[in-house]
Amino acid sequence: MGKLFGTNGVRGVFSEDFTLEFVHDLILSISTYFKEGTILVGYDGRNSSKIVSKLVCSTLNSAGMDCDLTGLVPTPCLEFATKTLGYNGGIMITASHNPPEYNGIKPVASDGVEISREDENVIEDIFFKKNWKETSSVFGSTRNDDRAIQTYLDGIKSQVDVSKIKSRKLKVVLDLGNGTQAVTAIKLCEQLGCETITINQEIDGTFSGRGPEPTPYNLEELSSTVVNNNADLGIAFDGDGDRSIFCDNTGVLLSGDKSALLLSNYLLKKNPNSKVVTCINSGNSIDEIVTQTNSTVMRTKVGSIEVSRKMLTENALIGFEENGGFMFGKHNQVRDGGMTLALFLELLVDSNKSISEELATLPPSFTTKDKISCKKEDVDRIISKLSDEFPNADTTDGIKIVFDKKNWIMVRPSGTEPIIRIYAESDSEKNLETLMTEYIQKIKSFVDR
Repeated sequence: MGKLFGTNGVRGVFSEDFTLEFVHDLILSISTYFKEGTILVGYDGRNSSKIVSKLVCSTLNSAGMDCDLTGLVPTPCLEFATKTLGYNGGIMITASHNPPEYNGIKPVASDGVEISREDENVIEDIFFKKNWKETSSVFGSTRNDDRAIQTYLDGIKSQVDVSKIKSRKLKVVLDLGNGTQAVTAIKLCEQLGCETITINQEIDGTFSGRGPEPTPYNLEELSSTVVNNNADLGIAFDGDGDRSIFCDNTGVLLSGDKSALLLSNYLLKKNPNSKVVTCINSGNSIDEIVTQTNSTVMRTKVGSIEVSRKMLTENALIGFEENGGFMFGKHNQVRDGGMTLALFLELLVDSNKSISEELATLPPSFTTKDKISCKKEDVDRIISKLSDEFPNADTTDGIKIVFDKKNWIMVRPSGTEPIIRIYAESDSEKNLETLMTEYIQKIKSFVDR
């Protein structure tokens, strides 16, 4: 049996492998999995998303299910509204950070979190066997529901000290990346009394400003805008608004690990004896931070679903990925760029220090990542070659080669694109650069053979 789901949902190139016929059959399978009830449907700003949303709603209706269309929203907004407004499930139409020609489907359970890996397998089994429930004699209906955005914003504000944040009148630069946080992040900052300066504000299905994935290579404008406007903080979102990359007051970009360490340090001091969940490709400095508050850290495979579902079973306060995906359990156990922004604003107000000053108080952390385009057979050969060379390496997810607590390299195939990702941590910037250079060359030599 084939695979539909990758690391996050089902994705493909629209009109090539992500065709309307494929979407129809996938939604029939998802409706068979959901069985009954009303489903909340939302979509991102990709050019194909509106037409896909019409097909999703009509296919759900043909299977006898009602659906409410909330329209253009960030993924975490759809997820929070699914849970808070009492829907049986949700469907988000998005390909997140993938290039513009892609689109995808993320099914969301009634608890507001993407469905589990086990439930993905159930849907795949239904899909490949075409074991759909019989066509209903009574069709469902589609309504519009415009409550999601304010429900989401109210949920975020309930988790932070709004009056305290308002009193500081912080200046924030938002790089919206032509994505869906444009409909929520600006409103959130306004409702928190911030002065906002926006970059790439217009929602654009081609992501013409800097592309849908915020990386150190395409955020120069964010850095310079923060410095030129003497802003307190800069933030860049990905295409569907669940991940966020921060820029400090001096224009320095923070890795996802760095921002997660800052927030974890802040939140654990307020909530000692808590649990933190992160992936095996995140840095090890979090282990030092949790010990200061009698807290614990647990590791999962790579993927927000792995972290989210572990957070639910462990009742964890915090979850994060190294890619800028941060999860606050008191709000919802999912990556949420808007919630993360609000927490950062509160951190700034409470600490009375700049971000750069706060960073100086953390344990040193030197992490990086890169990617190489390659075919699936190349990926298998790379992992196999490295496993032969390092037989004691961790092969839970790709391969992680640990030299000591502060020095490791990890290689794994992307679950969303035809690339292989390389992650590393070292005890200094110089050693990190040496480690990455060595292993990128080694991996490329395996591909070229």
